[in-house]
Formats: sequence, C-alpha cells, structure tokens
Amino acid sequence: MRKHTRTFKKGIHFPDMKYLAKDKPIEPMPPSEHYFVALSQHIGAPAKPVVEVGATVAAGTLIARADGMISANVFSPVSGTVAGIETRKNKQGANAPFIHIKNDFKNREEFMPPADASDARAVRERIGEAGIVGLGGAGFPTLVKLSPSKPVDILIINAAECEPYLTCDYRVMLDRTEEFVKGVKILSSCLGVARTVIGIEENKMEAYEKLRAFDGFELILLEKKYPQGGEKQLIYACCGRVVPAKALPMDVGVVVQNVATALAVYEAVEKGKPLYERVVTVSGKGVAEPKNLLVKTGTLFEEALDFCGGISEDTQKLIAGGPMMGTSLYDASGVFTKTDSGLLALTGEEANVSQPSNCIS
Repeated sequence: MRKHTRTFKKGIHFPDMKYLAKDKPIEPMPPSEHYFVALSQHIGAPAKPVVEVGATVAAGTLIARADGMISANVFSPVSGTVAGIETRKNKQGANAPFIHIKNDFKNREEFMPPADASDARAVRERIGEAGIVGLGGAGFPTLVKLSPSKPVDILIINAAECEPYLTCDYRVMLDRTEEFVKGVKILSSCLGVARTVIGIEENKMEAYEKLRAFDGFELILLEKKYPQGGEKQLIYACCGRVVPAKALPMDVGVVVQNVATALAVYEAVEKGKPLYERVVTVSGKGVAEPKNLLVKTGTLFEEALDFCGGISEDTQKLIAGGPMMGTSLYDASGVFTKTDSGLLALTGEEANVSQPSNCIS
C-alpha cells in the first residue's frame, strides 16, 4: 500500500537518477598533497586571512575570519603549511582569493572544546565560530538563520534532496543517523520551537524507516517531484503555510535547515569540530564509479573524479552541485567548497548539448 505523501501545487517530474550512487555508503576521500581553500564559501563578504605564508596549521585551524555578520569563518582542512595566499579561478571562472595549504600528512587537529547543547546562546556562538553555513547550496550563514528577528514555532529539516543524482543527504541519514538526529535536536532546542519536522521525499524510504525509530520530531513523507526541496514549496507541503513574495520563512514562523547542516551543527557543538569537510555525491553516467565521499574543502575536482575511476570520453558536461541549480564548469580545475553537494559528469545522453539557433519569431 502506497503511503500518503504531501506536496505543493504544480512542479515537474523527471528521472531522479539517484540509482547511480544511492547504495554507495559514505567513503572518505584519500588525503591530497595540496588544498586550495576559498575565502568565499558562503553568501556575503569573503573571509579575511588571519595567517601568513609559511605559517604552520592543523586541521581545524582558523585561517580566515568572517568579515561582518553575513560572512563565515574558514578553516584549514589538514595539518601542514600555508604555501600561499593567491588568486585562482573559482568554479564560476572568475578570479578569487584562496589560501593554499600544503599537507604534511601528520593529521594534527585543532578543535574547540565541546559547547553546552542546552544553552541556546552557547550553541549560536559555537555555530558562528565553526563557520557553519547552509549546506544545501545557498551558503547563508547558519548563525543568522538561528537568530530570527520574529517569533518562530516550527523548524523544518529539508531532507527532500529533490535534485537529480545527489544522494549525499540520503547517505548522511543512513550512515550517520544518530549524529544527524542529535544535530536536529540541537537546532530545535536552540530555536525553542514547538514543532520540529523532517520532510523527506518518498524515494528515500530506507532513511524514512530508519528515522522512525527516533523521537523528538515529526516525519513527513513528500511526493517525489521538483522543486519539492525549494524552501517555500517545502514549507507549504510540510505545514500548509504560504510564504508571500519578498517575504522570508521567519515571516510565517518557520526556520528551514538542511540535513548536512544539522550534522555539521552536531559536530561543532558536541565535538568542537569546525566545518572544513562535508559529504558530496560524485555521479553521472560519465563517472566510472559513482560514490558518496567525505571531502575536505579545497580538494581539487579532478582528484575526486580520479578517485572515482575517472570520466569517460563521452562526458559532455561537468557540474558542481545538482543539474538544476548547480554550476556548469569549464574544466575540472576547481575545488570543493562548503556549499558543493555534488560533482557530476554528464554524457551526451544526459546533458543538453544542442547549440542555440537564431530566433525565427
């Protein structure tokens, strides 16, 4: 018997292509020798470097400080040496500032002490210190979202993951279930909401069934369609509230957070671990071995593709993120940032490679 699902009006249906990677457990990406860490990995102002060339760092060392409220701290992903503060092309092809870290492979870590999860102020401070941003793609600083200027009574965890190919959130819910749930509860307690909801699409039934064993939140099964994970669509589907044009979720009493963000919050609060790595999906029919990888920020796209067996000769398009909202890449020389949930290599069969033609009215 098909379970009842909720949704929003309209939307589109297309193959989700999640079969390529959904059954691949999270696998750590092997360490690299060089990492190029972007100073702009979030909405808002780029972080300002606080280290100099030649400085010794550990994994978790602050290397660039947030420049204002709408900004986020940036951390070294490995132990080693600051080899340069330099300009490189970002994934959009524009020149941007990066900090080059050369790995010494000594695996030294520099974490903060655990924070009091029952103290909302301490949790907010820790989230800001740890450089956590929305990991669903937008990259809005999480501290700002957790400091709404209006009363909120509902927290929604966006587990829709409606972008085709991407399965990283799904694997977090399956492979790191307890840590994810603890992160959800920390967020809920911090906001002091009356109701916490996890909205999950019906193509993730294994995760849905696993989460039913936990309390402290409602599970809402959502119809599989796009853009089910859009903030306004998700809010309507989960609680029937309509966010007006030019309004924010807090205007209707709601805060929305992502699955990966909840995991990062748990690690920052309970372990004192800053945000310098995340789970991503490397997929597409052009990838020899699609995988879900735990990747450090600053890792070169080409190294991740090589670890997944390389790409086929008929690959026509590379995309950072998902095919609907991601960024089309001009080559694989870019690096992962906090907001990259995937890296896709699409063949001609999958990608629209037709050339534009003159308008004939």
